[in-house]
Amino acid sequence: MAVGQRRVGDEVLRGFSETFRGALLRPGDDGYDEARSVWNAMVDRRPAIIARPTGAADVIAAVNFARDNGLDLAVKGAGHNIAGSAVCDDGLVVDCALMNSVRVDPTAMTARVGPGATLGDVDHETQAFGLATPTGINSTTGIAGLTLGGGFGWLSRKYGLTVDNLRSVDIVTADGELRHASEAENPDLFWAVRGGGGNFGVVTAFEFDLHEVGPEVLSGLVIYPYEQAPAVLRHWRDFVADLPDECTVWVNSMTAPPLPFIPDAYHGEKVLAVMPCYVGDLAEGERLLEPLRSFGDPIADVVGPHSYAQWQQAFDPLLLEGARNYWKSHNFTEVTDDCIDAIVEYAERLPTPQSEIFVARMGGAANRVPADATAYPHRDAEFVMNVHTRWEDPTMDDACVAWAREFFDHMAGFATGGAYVNFISEGTGEEARAYGGNYERLAEVKAKYDPENVFRANQNVKPAV
Repeated sequence: MAVGQRRVGDEVLRGFSETFRGALLRPGDDGYDEARSVWNAMVDRRPAIIARPTGAADVIAAVNFARDNGLDLAVKGAGHNIAGSAVCDDGLVVDCALMNSVRVDPTAMTARVGPGATLGDVDHETQAFGLATPTGINSTTGIAGLTLGGGFGWLSRKYGLTVDNLRSVDIVTADGELRHASEAENPDLFWAVRGGGGNFGVVTAFEFDLHEVGPEVLSGLVIYPYEQAPAVLRHWRDFVADLPDECTVWVNSMTAPPLPFIPDAYHGEKVLAVMPCYVGDLAEGERLLEPLRSFGDPIADVVGPHSYAQWQQAFDPLLLEGARNYWKSHNFTEVTDDCIDAIVEYAERLPTPQSEIFVARMGGAANRVPADATAYPHRDAEFVMNVHTRWEDPTMDDACVAWAREFFDHMAGFATGGAYVNFISEGTGEEARAYGGNYERLAEVKAKYDPENVFRANQNVKPAV
């Protein structure tokens, strides 16, 4: 019978199913459409087989089956990747949804995490012991994709990127071998998975360092009418210049949702959200953030003690799956007045109420790591901008994508030329921007562990010749 790019006999399929302990889904099976869906509704692909492993043995079987039968192979963690490379047409998808365990060792302050876990799964287990590892800012994001791309969020200025807190991985490479990679074992592979994306295999377990965090952090939003944005953004830029590592402040140009703490008159209007998070002593955080919160004339201030796990979930309602999304990304070493004016100009004409422009303050511990210490190269990025275009009507695709590209091009003159791989929506040559000066070394590691480019459903690194 026809499966994927080649005709695979019934006997071969039967043999695969007999060695595979997890679930195998085919078109028409219950659960197939749910399993093939991803967070970005612009992605609509139909794999020939979705294999849901329960452990490393199933992953090995799936990788061998796809490789030996010439099938395109994609790997899905929690399905939150903007590019949608977790699924492919006609090939085989290794869907790690069933491998979502999180095991915390509170004495060693480590966590062993499965590739199907979300950030919410990780926080739920680690915060039971007052511990955390730096991740992202949306609890439904998958830990696997976030980590393999670098990973940053509220804790990164204090404790570094997600990859800076990765101790080891177990990974099934293209030859079907399960390898352990750490600083001491297969160090070249360990270097590559820390920012090189899904190019090198299927990670079946991540081991993270944990840190004492919370259970409460000082966090929240200070919201301003957008006419105050030029002044507030300049004040924010100056305020964050010399912050201690415990503090990070991001800003978001957006349309005000109908939240109860925002006055009704501003619902649906452009606003600027200033988002601080302080992970040290709460009283010291209050003192430190006072000049930020007292500036201008905000319409809402909901900064206060919040549980770290709840703060990690604060933006989940604004990022539900099922919408169409297109992102572009820039890194900056500084945010100049002209850069701020350009952000304000384009924010005034966001193409949809769901679209936004957020700028994350980086620096701190994340930037004190050498650029070649891990595959993630952007240790000079003091700020990261995500142009997040979001809508529901497919007839708006061209207009929304065009707006994002125009804004991205306009901002290029202020930027470093680098890009965060997890913020890239499409493979249009932006891989070089994502991997920067580490691309050549990544290509050499790729040639060693995946010379036939079996793992190519990603922001791809081609094997060195």
